[in-house]
Amino acid sequence: MEDRRIKIIVDDAVPFIKGVFEPYADVVYKAGKEICHEDLVDVDAMVIRTRTKCDSALLEGTPVKFIATATIGTDHIDFPYCDEKGIVVRNAAGCNAGGVMNYVFSALYGVASRKAVRLDGSKLGIVGVGNVGSRVDRVAGYLGFKVLKNDPPRMAAEGPEGFCPLDYLLQNANVVTMHVPLDETTKGMCNDSFFDMMKPGTIFINASRGEVVDEAALKRAIPKLGPVIIDTWNNEPDIDRELMDMVDIATPHIAGYSYQGKQNGTAAAVRSLSRFFGFEDLYEFFPKTEIVDLQAVKLDLKGKTQGEITSVLQYNYPIFTDDFMLRMDPGNFERMRSNYQYRREFYID
Repeated sequence: MEDRRIKIIVDDAVPFIKGVFEPYADVVYKAGKEICHEDLVDVDAMVIRTRTKCDSALLEGTPVKFIATATIGTDHIDFPYCDEKGIVVRNAAGCNAGGVMNYVFSALYGVASRKAVRLDGSKLGIVGVGNVGSRVDRVAGYLGFKVLKNDPPRMAAEGPEGFCPLDYLLQNANVVTMHVPLDETTKGMCNDSFFDMMKPGTIFINASRGEVVDEAALKRAIPKLGPVIIDTWNNEPDIDRELMDMVDIATPHIAGYSYQGKQNGTAAAVRSLSRFFGFEDLYEFFPKTEIVDLQAVKLDLKGKTQGEITSVLQYNYPIFTDDFMLRMDPGNFERMRSNYQYRREFYID
């Protein structure tokens, strides 16, 4: 390699990262959605989020050899192209699992309270049981839900025990929550036939990827369904405002935006890039905080009533504030995400 410092371009919305690489590399910060081919003509590595689409149009003819995305999602990256060009890609698997779990239960208990829905004895169906779905599974069991799980890749690898077919889950669950990655097998999977199988009054939650849901089909299904909670949307940031007005909780793709989740995501990106380029002092990097109010808190919900659980969850994550902010100014979707005040996580043993 020529005798020059490594050059890295970083999405300026990645938290806790300014100043980290500067002792080892030349660093440029730019809004992720504005990073373009011309920015990469002398760049060796990228640290991005989901707003930077990494494909041939962006990368062809550039010296980029490493991409770290500080997100669990990777549908913004053209893996066949990167493999062909020898570009190494690393994501932050599981970084936001705790934050999304917090979102699911704050939203579920919050909307059940507003709509006078009793959750006792409910069956909670989890579609996609990876890092996030597994965390939701554990807490749902702790709270007394009967859990139904659908995950074809895991069922193929581990056997059928503990899993069920999708049609069985949809026909029997009182709550359906989506936690699948976006790929060819999941894009548009929540279509008319999907919603037709669900029981009337079923609560539906999507905090995975927007394009998992056929939004036209969801709008047709809403009169039959119970409360609907949507965090991820088709065509972000230009979301379907008619759908927003129809659902019970609408938030701007911030389910995983906990303080701990952002720490985890940035740590994973910094560590993977540092190991690739040999920045040994950063191999175990983790952004710490001395702010007590942002440290994760353990909740004890055993023996509490639904109303008591709702109060504790809303105190720790008042989700309707996020819902209100989006409804007041949906055109501000992207700025809300970029300027979001990260919330602390809660956890439940």
